[in-house]
Amino acid sequence: MYTHKTKIRVRYGETDQMKFAYYGIYAQYFEVGRVELLRSLGLSYKTLENQGFALPVVNLNINYKKPAFYDDELTIETTIKVIPTIKVVFYYNTFNEKGDLLNTAETTLVFVDSNTGKPCNAPKILIEKFIEI
Repeated sequence: MYTHKTKIRVRYGETDQMKFAYYGIYAQYFEVGRVELLRSLGLSYKTLENQGFALPVVNLNINYKKPAFYDDELTIETTIKVIPTIKVVFYYNTFNEKGDLLNTAETTLVFVDSNTGKPCNAPKILIEKFIEI
């Protein structure tokens, strides 16, 4: 299991008429969490893409508990619990500055060979990073 925390501030344009962070914006926040988790391992999406891998999201589930508001600083806690195979599942907890849990979520991404468009095994370099942890 590996966890990384990323800070994000809610921008005005990300709020709705109720002054809450718009529910759909969390998918973008979670993407930032995923990218930064990989970066913390010494990898980047760009590196994986340059090696011929694509990572489409095939599933997203979010359970909302409390709203976030404009200018709140959020902590996106992103976790991978299992070494990736043909897919990788990311788990998220979003907290506000007070430490309140705002939502929990998970995304499932599948490794795809960019040349063939077909699912494939996770890149060896990524698996090695998890074995090192």
